[in-house]
Amino acid sequence: MMVNLTVMYFDGCPSWQTAVERVRAAAVLARVQVHVDLVAVTSDEDAARLGFTGSPTILLDGADPFATPGASPALACRLYATPHGLAGSPSLDQLVDVFSQRAG
Repeated sequence: MMVNLTVMYFDGCPSWQTAVERVRAAAVLARVQVHVDLVAVTSDEDAARLGFTGSPTILLDGADPFATPGASPALACRLYATPHGLAGSPSLDQLVDVFSQRAG
């Protein structure tokens, strides 16, 4: 199964690189093929147009599996609630779960 994944980011927040590494590792663990597109967000206007709620924003087949209701588009760093507390990207296990749910 092929999964299309987009990682939207801005250079002011380095967590997107960790997110990409974890996405690729999680795809291997979940036994899915993943096509990763990177989209640089460079302005507040881009953030609003793309629905970018912070760097990194991960879209799985166009939808944000980690969306927070009421989050506003912003050119900012994003925090994810993980089993180990707040972090700049989802945990490897969270990403494996997302891929497994998509595959199931």
